[in-house]
Amino acid sequence: MSIGKRNSEGYPDPTACEALSLIEQEERALRAFRPIVYICSPYAGDIERNVRAARNYCRFAVDKGFIPIAPHLLFPQFLNDADPRERELGLFFGNALMSKCSEVWVFGGNITAGMQAEIKRARRKNYRLRCFTEDLEEVQDVCSH
Repeated sequence: MSIGKRNSEGYPDPTACEALSLIEQEERALRAFRPIVYICSPYAGDIERNVRAARNYCRFAVDKGFIPIAPHLLFPQFLNDADPRERELGLFFGNALMSKCSEVWVFGGNITAGMQAEIKRARRKNYRLRCFTEDLEEVQDVCSH
């Protein structure tokens, strides 16, 4: 879309032109390339609380310019996490998705067995790991498990 420097009556209107140009730039920035990030956070235990937290972590990733993938928000919609076979299938699907991500972000200090497996896999595959507290502050020591 081209933005003219004159208003509908033909007079110069630099303020409106600049405002419309800024809006256009912001819209382009939203459509720009965004890397995919794998969200690693607890699911088991207090599921309601953990799902709410995972949604918050995904929103954080969006605000930072990433596309979040949180398998533990998706697969429990149609796989039974209490069934060991279906849980394994969900972990397998998660690993497949992790391979499409540029980074793995680990949230919180409570590292579950599932998260431990994801961190181990990310390290083995040499994916970039970043760790954050539940308050969304990046730290170095949480991922040392």
